[in-house]
Amino acid sequence: MDTKAVRTHGIGELLALASRRAVPVVRGIPDAALGAPTPCAEYDVRALAGHLFQVIVQFQRLAAKEASDFSGAADVVAESPDWRERLVGEADRLVAAWSAPGAEEGTTGAMDMPARLVGSMALLDLTVHVWDLARATGQDDPGADEAVVAELAGAVDQLAPTARKMGVFGEPVPVGEDASAFERLLARTGRAPSWGRTAQASSRE
Repeated sequence: MDTKAVRTHGIGELLALASRRAVPVVRGIPDAALGAPTPCAEYDVRALAGHLFQVIVQFQRLAAKEASDFSGAADVVAESPDWRERLVGEADRLVAAWSAPGAEEGTTGAMDMPARLVGSMALLDLTVHVWDLARATGQDDPGADEAVVAELAGAVDQLAPTARKMGVFGEPVPVGEDASAFERLLARTGRAPSWGRTAQASSRE
């Protein structure tokens, strides 16, 4: 009998893993690509950077069981020339907020959802939107750590029905049998893992 304990990662720990992959992508966004389309169809790069900034800041509040405000669109690019470093700094604060004692306990948010699931929503946005930004700006795929994908797979199981009704997720995209676990996760949120690859390959020829 295998008595090896299954390791349970805290949300703060998982966010730290995702943040380490996110930072090079954020810093690598060129000004010339701010108007480019992204796999998240309603956003161009500039708008998606603003959305991600808003998410990162508001989920810090949710970690502390405070009220959040997702109304209005943040334009972090217009607010400061060092917007990339501002976003990186807020990502560090997000990790700290969800690493604080009690952050995963109880419920939080207007819908009184389990706090760990809310933390997983922050993790999902940080992981998937960074992939969106990388793909939209021609950067290498950031990927995701196995523990992050495992956490998000369970969260998407719980969130998908409501998220699709609200238009947050698109319909699942079919993928090949050789698709990675991360590609399957992306597909379940309505993203085609191959988005932009053809255009990028053509530009290198």
